[in-house]
Amino acid sequence: MKKVMLIDDEILVRESIRECIDWTKEGFLYCGDAPDGEVALPMIEQLRPDIIITDIKMPFMNGLELSSIVRSRMPEIKIIILSGHDEFEYARAALRAGVEEYCLKPVSSADIIRMLQETSKKIDQERFEQERILELQQAHGKNTAQDSEKLLADLCSGLITTADAILLASSLSLPLSANHYAVGITDVRCQRGTAQLDRSIIAQAEELLGERIASIGEHLHYKRSHTETIWLFKGRSEAELESSLLHFHQNMYAVVKPILSCSLTVGLGTVQDRLQGIHTSYLEAEDDKHWRRIARQSQLALLGAAASPGHTLSTHPFDRQRFIDFLKLGNPKHTLVFVDSLAEELQAIDWKGTLYGCYLLNDLAIEALRIAKAMSRSLYIPEQFEAELQQSLSAIRRFDDARQFLIKLLGQFWIWRNDSTDKYADMLNQVKDYIQKHYHDDRLSLQDAAEFACVSVSHLSKVFSQETGQTFIEYVTHTRIRRAMELLKATNAKTYEIAHLVGYNDAHYFSHLFKRITGATTSQYRKDQAASSVQSSYKGAIYAHNSIDPD
Repeated sequence: MKKVMLIDDEILVRESIRECIDWTKEGFLYCGDAPDGEVALPMIEQLRPDIIITDIKMPFMNGLELSSIVRSRMPEIKIIILSGHDEFEYARAALRAGVEEYCLKPVSSADIIRMLQETSKKIDQERFEQERILELQQAHGKNTAQDSEKLLADLCSGLITTADAILLASSLSLPLSANHYAVGITDVRCQRGTAQLDRSIIAQAEELLGERIASIGEHLHYKRSHTETIWLFKGRSEAELESSLLHFHQNMYAVVKPILSCSLTVGLGTVQDRLQGIHTSYLEAEDDKHWRRIARQSQLALLGAAASPGHTLSTHPFDRQRFIDFLKLGNPKHTLVFVDSLAEELQAIDWKGTLYGCYLLNDLAIEALRIAKAMSRSLYIPEQFEAELQQSLSAIRRFDDARQFLIKLLGQFWIWRNDSTDKYADMLNQVKDYIQKHYHDDRLSLQDAAEFACVSVSHLSKVFSQETGQTFIEYVTHTRIRRAMELLKATNAKTYEIAHLVGYNDAHYFSHLFKRITGATTSQYRKDQAASSVQSSYKGAIYAHNSIDPD
């Protein structure tokens, strides 16, 4: 029950308000009153009321002066001002003093009760948020820098809800909010020999990267490993952020290139317009980095094979860019014609005597895979397919083998290019059905759902977020809360029992989640539903009575 204190220089007003309200019934405790601010101040410090109702014009210390002192010393106390002065300056001064309500006299008991109840709800909400922030801080530790890094890591990994992320960022003074987000990954590696020297070189490269990125735009970052840094870019518009990402990608390699024995791999995710989309952008950046690294390794191997003693430079060097252009703009109907147009270049390769041809086809296959992934971020390419490609490559001994390999590769690429997102409908329906059947299990995880759907965890997480607009955790949470609402309405089970039935062993955590999502405590929700049911039954009875045929 919230404690209420009344301050007014008119004794009749104090007695009237004190006597005309059933404080206990309305959920409040009347803890005292005073004739002016000076007398009231020591009482306030001693009694610590939750809400103060005060007149604005009083002798010795008026309501505005008292409000300013209380707000500075005890900011958690809420203040309601009653005034007989309908003047703008008084109202503006009251707002500056931080009061919750400004009401003109005369005021009815119903008006006072309404203001108290609204103020009480604000107090409950603030206390709930403070408790949640404390819980989050305790869960994340006490070091602010480490907390910030863990928050960013949890956002990227999809392990924290949007509401919790905003609360925690606020408590850490971390500027998280933006209109658009995108994730970038940089991985700096070197091969100097000693670990200590490697660390020094990587640190030098990362310092240069940090300086360059600072000039690109607003961002946050954290170290994921010795060599990797995750960058969370923020922007006011999608176009602005896209421009920042392009600048980021074009300039990063130039920064690291002068540092000998250092290599850089960059991965970029797409621009997202919600915090929950950071997880999707992060997964995309991971995927992008993976394919760029493989493509780079393939290029190095190809260059090495071209420079090997057994390889003779062809008078018809392979036009790699023409192959890439055909992947992006070509027509599937022209596949055979295009492959045959490469005959002169491919026939000039010594397929038996050197590894150059094998490395060339491997590079083209990787480029096809990378472009397919870029066209459809949610595309899933089984590891088995990559293994089959490698097996096919090892069996190539002549031009005809290479021709058949390219035809097969391009045929698969057209299938990937034409795939639409609705192919995931069956998989998502399976996963949602699995959640409906297992939400009560407190150990339910993304791993379980991925195993049930026979896909990788990262693939399911990415597709689920993109197609439903929610992370897996958020979907499970809302499923559980909806079921809890049904149980509160249909049963007399206690809160801790319902928490257990919907998959939460911690009833306190369940209560916090329930109030955050529904806006009401479990007891308030049950009470409201019962009242609504009674009202519906009453209306039904009246309707039935009025519908009786008098004959």
